Amino acid sequence: MTFHQRERQMAEAEARGQAALEQALTLAFWDALERGPLPPMAALEAAARTVGTLYRQIASLHGPAPRCGCGWQPEPDEDLIRLEAMLAAALIERPRPRLADMPVAGRA
Repeated sequence: MTFHQRERQMAEAEARGQAALEQALTLAFWDALERGPLPPMAALEAAARTVGTLYRQIASLHGPAPRCGCGWQPEPDEDLIRLEAMLAAALIERPRPRLADMPVAGRA
C-alpha cells in the first residue's frame, strides 16, 4: 500500500468518524428539544459549553505529559480560532441543492 493510499484511507476513516459524531450529536440535540421546554438558544448554549468541556478534558490528556499516543498537542488560542471558524462557516453555509429538488432541464 502506498503512502497516498494510506493517507486516503485515514482521511476516509476520519470523515466517517466525523459524520457518525455529527449524526449522534444532532440526534441528541433534537431529542433534548423534543423532550421538554428548552428554548433552542439554551440548547445551543448547552452544546457549546459541552464542547468547551470536552476540549478541556481532551487537552488535559494531551498536554505536557501526554497520556495518549496520537501526537496531537493542544494550542488553546489556535484551537479556539479553528472552532470559531467552523461555527461561523456552519452559520453562513447555504444549503446545497439536491439533485432530486432540481427542475428537469431536458431529456436524456
